[in-house]
Amino acid sequence: MASPRQDNVNFSAAATTMQTKIPCTVMRAGTSKGPFFLASDLPSDVRLRNCVLLAVMGSPDKRQIDGIGGGDSLTSKVAIVSKSNRPGIDVEYLFAQVGTDNAVVDTSPNCGNMLAGVGPYAIDKQLVKATSPTTTVTIYNVNTGKVVEATVPTPNGELTYDGDVHIDGVPGSGAGIVLIFLDAAGAKTGKLLPTGNVVDIVDDVMVSCIDYSTPIVMLAAQSVGKSGYESKQELDGDADFLTRLERIRRMAALKMGLGDVSGKVLPKIVLLAPPVAEGNITSRYFVPWNCHAAHAVTGTLCVAAACHIPGSVASQLFQPNERDAGKVIVEHPSGKIEAVVKVTQEIDQAVPTIARAGIVRTARPLVEGIAYLPGSFEGLDQDSLVAETA
Repeated sequence: MASPRQDNVNFSAAATTMQTKIPCTVMRAGTSKGPFFLASDLPSDVRLRNCVLLAVMGSPDKRQIDGIGGGDSLTSKVAIVSKSNRPGIDVEYLFAQVGTDNAVVDTSPNCGNMLAGVGPYAIDKQLVKATSPTTTVTIYNVNTGKVVEATVPTPNGELTYDGDVHIDGVPGSGAGIVLIFLDAAGAKTGKLLPTGNVVDIVDDVMVSCIDYSTPIVMLAAQSVGKSGYESKQELDGDADFLTRLERIRRMAALKMGLGDVSGKVLPKIVLLAPPVAEGNITSRYFVPWNCHAAHAVTGTLCVAAACHIPGSVASQLFQPNERDAGKVIVEHPSGKIEAVVKVTQEIDQAVPTIARAGIVRTARPLVEGIAYLPGSFEGLDQDSLVAETA
């Protein structure tokens, strides 16, 4: 990402009773929500920037009562956007997961839901010129080094958020934003199969470790005593189960070459089961210490890719649609989410190539204005900050 300018805000000033003003737009993007910032409105120093994000969001505090965070992992997210100088790339997007009751700013993962807001935000901020009837925004994801194409409805060259696309987990409907993930295999580990195996045995449980758009440890729900159809509340309320799931995640991470992931959000972990409604597979996605209320976009793409890898845990539970083999509908606690994958395989290939994957989301701005950084900002305990960087 290009170095941000700092002509708008003086972050190096000493502590003062004055509150610092930072322009931002709060957006609902997919099933997530959070502020979008121009990189030029934030400090270029990573540590200082992360302290700014903690202060703006109101962390650490479980309720985030003194900031604009929503007190939940799905509403404590930040998108930082800038115009790109890379050939063929329009904008760059850095995602940050901000802790609620801890001083953590983690930029190691990506968030596909927040990504849905990047295209319209870039057009609104005139980083990309709108065309008609749609505008394709080519996005470089700084977190993973991968490229995503977002096609945004812009009839007559004007942004619109109205439409008839409904996504489960969000009330109402909106304009469909098509996200196409290009060459997303090995987003974090550099390999589609980070362990070199389609399946591994971890803590006496068969797992598949797949890295497509995000690294995930996948296991059959029944292998850990669950049906896979439990509600978020049921899963979150089982402390012994969560402890075991975390142990499996950490052990698998070592096999994946990710090291000690204690306190880190990657890899994610999912419980899989056969579909029960109109989908192709059922998933309970963990973020990672509690169950997602719906399902992550990057997680959906990874599960969809795994369904097309012969012998994987996902492929063993996947029930494909014979009329559209590339479509994968994932059932989750709030309904379902659909992805389309393009798979190619040469005769001598043991594992197919997942050439590209797409998904449709909606997004809309909720509030645009100024976020206030408290005058006591410089007094924050920066030594306690945990910052994972891309």
